Amino acid sequence: MSETAPSRVPASSELPKSPPKRGILLKTPIPGPKAQEVVANDRRHLMTTTKTSPIVAESGVGMWVTDVDGNRLLDFASGVAVTAVGYSHPEVVRAVREQVGRLSHFAGTDFYYESQVRLADRLGHLAPGEAAKKVFFTNSGTESAEAALKLARWNRQRPIVLGLLGAFHGRTMGSLSLTASKPVQRARYAPFVGGGTHIPAPYCYRCPYKLEFPSCDLYCAKILKELYFQTAIPPDDVAAFIAEPVMGEGGYVVPPPGWHRALKSILDEHGILLIDDEVQAGMGRTGRWFAIEHHGVVPDIVTMAKALGGGIPMGAMIFRSDLDYTTQGSHSNTFGGNLVAVAASEATLDVIEKEKLLDNARVQGTYLMERLRELASRHSEIGDVRGLGLMVATEFVADRRTKEPAIQFRDRVLEEAYHRGLILLPCGRSSIRYIPPLIVRREEIDEALEVLDASIRAARARA
Repeated sequence: MSETAPSRVPASSELPKSPPKRGILLKTPIPGPKAQEVVANDRRHLMTTTKTSPIVAESGVGMWVTDVDGNRLLDFASGVAVTAVGYSHPEVVRAVREQVGRLSHFAGTDFYYESQVRLADRLGHLAPGEAAKKVFFTNSGTESAEAALKLARWNRQRPIVLGLLGAFHGRTMGSLSLTASKPVQRARYAPFVGGGTHIPAPYCYRCPYKLEFPSCDLYCAKILKELYFQTAIPPDDVAAFIAEPVMGEGGYVVPPPGWHRALKSILDEHGILLIDDEVQAGMGRTGRWFAIEHHGVVPDIVTMAKALGGGIPMGAMIFRSDLDYTTQGSHSNTFGGNLVAVAASEATLDVIEKEKLLDNARVQGTYLMERLRELASRHSEIGDVRGLGLMVATEFVADRRTKEPAIQFRDRVLEEAYHRGLILLPCGRSSIRYIPPLIVRREEIDEALEVLDASIRAARARA
């Protein structure tokens, strides 16, 4: 469509409708014949990346994905926590269509855009803390992390940034220097961007110090001051500490109460900035706009992406205004804040507010945890159930006493699940994450848990 042509608002009859109550429908095995052909061609033409299941999606509405063979699958992965308001939400579709019909892009950050200003103001007010904030728009989570690391170094003029073992902040070279989720993500890329240093994560189920909460007195936070700052890490050389409020790829690990507050107190003593990585946990996933709100801490910088764009690539960095660059050109990009992505983001925020999806995430998340704990009582392979809101995981073990990770068993469960029409994703060494769209209903949780139950039994029979 030319820029001078009048935009046409799509008729309501053209927009996707929310689906009625309906179940998984399998017309062929997964993968079916068409899907198998696509998978073969993918391997022939596309670079090797991360593939979890041979599911070839063709369309999606709400909680449901239809594949190229006509199978209807129940989605508990949300495009890796991207489609928070479900697939093809009418308001998001309308906003994208209208914006594409007006203007999709105009010279990146070199000029000014009303919608960018409007969205930035809105995000600044949603983010924790009363201080004035500014926003930088990006295209992805890893770009948001890169922007935050650069802003921290520019401000503090210090060379070191700290992070957690098990954390995931992205795969570009700067963010990868702080990613420590799996060895395969770092193999053959050294040397990394200098200054990235890690400490053990607050992982109570597998405490690296063999302690127990609360008698541990949050040693996993205090060790930073009591040991690391006394030996290997000069605190006055540290610009920032980057952490996820709930660890994502590392296993959906929820820090113990008080850990973030204890950490922030230590950082504040030395003028070290706290970067809160909300890429996977943010935008309502845990029942709050930002998961850090559960911990009662105000970060200095927040990174986000995934759910922000409602399915369109979109990210952002939110930070205190006093941290802003004083020189133009110190950092910028071309596609950050793309006008179509901004329109999708505004519509997504509207839907979350109008449909009270933060409340739904809390209510349905509590129900999901209850159902998973019931399942754990019947299956000894589930060693731990943990999460916040609709960011939940089960960790599979070979033995509950030794907690030996049951990696192959977890993988068999995932395989059995997709064969039965349930889309799931792994995380950590031996965990499965449950991250349905925030619109999920109780009956869809029940259906998912029925399939999961059957999948665990089938995986055990194959052992």
